[in-house]
Amino acid sequence: MTDLSRRHLLAGVAAAGAATALTPFAAPAARAAVPAAGAQAPGFYRYKVGAYECTSINDGARSFPLPDTFVKNVPKEEALAAAEAAYMPKGMVTVPFNPQLINTGGKLVLIDCGNGIANFEPSKGAVGRTLQNLAAAGVDPKSIDVVLMSHLHPDHTNGIRAADGSMAFPNAEIMVPAKDWEFWTSEDNAAKAQSNEMMKNYFANVKKIYAGIESKVTKYDWGKEVAPGIISVEASGHTPGHTAFVVTSNNSKILVQSDVTNIPEFFLRNPDWHVAYDVDPVQAQATRHKFYDMAAAEKALVVGFHFTFPSIGHVEKDGTKYRLVPIAWNPVI
Repeated sequence: MTDLSRRHLLAGVAAAGAATALTPFAAPAARAAVPAAGAQAPGFYRYKVGAYECTSINDGARSFPLPDTFVKNVPKEEALAAAEAAYMPKGMVTVPFNPQLINTGGKLVLIDCGNGIANFEPSKGAVGRTLQNLAAAGVDPKSIDVVLMSHLHPDHTNGIRAADGSMAFPNAEIMVPAKDWEFWTSEDNAAKAQSNEMMKNYFANVKKIYAGIESKVTKYDWGKEVAPGIISVEASGHTPGHTAFVVTSNNSKILVQSDVTNIPEFFLRNPDWHVAYDVDPVQAQATRHKFYDMAAAEKALVVGFHFTFPSIGHVEKDGTKYRLVPIAWNPVI
């Protein structure tokens, strides 16, 4: 039996490095029969909620240097430690993006639609992958009946535009939270935000993305059935109109938490941390506790837009904190 220890592992790494250094004088290495693909596989995952077939659609992920004030109420070193504990690249933070497609049998509903292609060309395909992954899943964007926005941040709403600026889902009704629409389209609010670069850009983005299609937007309220079997749930704080959803079919349900938390390794694990993106951090903190207490008590399946793909799991209480237990990949639906 082989005794594997850290010393043996490091010795193996050193030996591999020495072998690499000697490669010019060694026998030619065998060539792989198939060249490396150099590209990622399509990202979609199907699951059932009662009679509904649902699909988690991966829009990609971004890794970037952790900003000094990404977490506003704890030292950066503490946030970096959380990132390191989650095995993110050193000094970096990684944010995934995962819209959800709900097939009710009568309606095809896309909850949020990702970053869009036109706005993130420097990412070299790291984000803005919703359309290509919908295609890989066999879904024609023209067949989507409703695009249901949880809120109006760019990573959730910019995907309604194709790369050429046309409507990515030309036959879909676009539904947005009434409170978010009121907030982000207010000229007074936009004027007050001019000293905050991030907020200024958010207001400008809503104006740009929805220019010319304002009359096609349906505003919805909380506590309503916004599509068959999909109830809107107040989850404010992240934005004034930020909305979660309960999807119910037969005796099954799933909670679509949208951005109740951003990165779960940070803000689900530490619900009292304040992320820079929250408009009202104190309210967002209260929403996290309320939402996750409910999810844990009901042992409900939870879908998170920024959870690691396929973005589905359970939430358990852990003292004053919570932990996410991802589901196992199921090869059948």
